[in-house]
Amino acid sequence: QVQLVESGGNLVQPGGSLRLSCTASGITFSVYTMGWYRQAPGKQRELVAAMDFGGSPNYADSVKGRFTISRDNAKNTVYLQMNSLKPEDTAIYYCNANRRIGARNFWGQGTQVTVSS
Repeated sequence: QVQLVESGGNLVQPGGSLRLSCTASGITFSVYTMGWYRQAPGKQRELVAAMDFGGSPNYADSVKGRFTISRDNAKNTVYLQMNSLKPEDTAIYYCNANRRIGARNFWGQGTQVTVSS
């Protein structure tokens, strides 16, 4: 059974920082592209950042220079360091594991990030 468990969401003031974590089980973590998506109320889910199995990152333009994705294959965990947070970053953040071979795609349950003064 595949599980992706996110943690780290919270209420933070504008300009603050948070670090999200997602720990996977039931998959060979090291061969998956791991990503973070977010969905704000009334909006579609969008890609925030992803890192392929080779360690190459990809970021949405809106978070470049502020967010950093990283992974620890030994811990089956992917992180999202979020700095200089803005109110428009408020959303539910979802962890995703994707592997084109076999068309395997899995989601976590989401963690709420609220940026507000």
